[in-house]
Amino acid sequence: MFHEDLDHFLSRGAEALQRGPVALIFAEDGIELDTTLRHHRHCGFRSVILFGGADLAVPEDLQDRIHHVAHDMRADGALQQAVNRVIPRAAGQWLYYCYNAEYLFFPFSENRTIGEMLAFHTEERRDAMLTYVVDLYAGDLNRHPDAVSLDDAWMDRSGYYALARPDPGHHNHPKERQLNFFGGLRWRFEEHVPETRRKIDRIAIFRAKQGLTLREDHTFSDEEYNTYACPWHNNLTAAIVSFRTAKALKRNPGSTFDIRTFRWHNSTPFEWHSRQLLDLGLMEPGQWF
Repeated sequence: MFHEDLDHFLSRGAEALQRGPVALIFAEDGIELDTTLRHHRHCGFRSVILFGGADLAVPEDLQDRIHHVAHDMRADGALQQAVNRVIPRAAGQWLYYCYNAEYLFFPFSENRTIGEMLAFHTEERRDAMLTYVVDLYAGDLNRHPDAVSLDDAWMDRSGYYALARPDPGHHNHPKERQLNFFGGLRWRFEEHVPETRRKIDRIAIFRAKQGLTLREDHTFSDEEYNTYACPWHNNLTAAIVSFRTAKALKRNPGSTFDIRTFRWHNSTPFEWHSRQLLDLGLMEPGQWF
């Protein structure tokens, strides 16, 4: 179902926001758009909404199963603007957002649905979930110059770390149960990445409510949404494996010629399975077994 702009979707297609969980997919280009849409439908999202150019090639068999909203992804804050307009219309529902060529994995996602996981997360009185954006990259850039290949996907198995998140409103003392996470290509090639874009944490799964707003740094106006766990014990976290950084580094004229390969001694093939991410500590099952 195609919508000519966000206003048209909110007036004609907003019923898709009334039964969650809902996936919001933001397509900056057409790379791996097909696999991104199919992966998230397979995860069990009740609605999948695609934001991107009107000329995006949506697979024919998916055209009646998703909402395609024409949205200029080149505009400043395009994702933030769309999410913040969707939030009040989806109050009470679980939302998730990502870009094309990004794929959500959560504990035991091969045989459990996103709805099952969020039912448990809700029982733990949590309204948001921390996700780590784990960089993927093609192992052979000569064969895959855009750095994207599902069949030759690699990731870093180490090099991830966290720092306290300072609170400017309280003399930069650390915020409670909040950390800034780093690693992957944004850490190894940080000279090509603006400082404000080096974090790999994203509150990508959350329950919409009136008055809630997404900020530019992928955190929310409600500080409890930005915490990695409740005060009593560790909670579930998830991972988004993403070709987005690798793709940008190879597209950027300022970095593409400096990078012959993304592989290093801590690279490992990505197995497209949640167990690998759990074993590497890149997501946490909490009390969910």
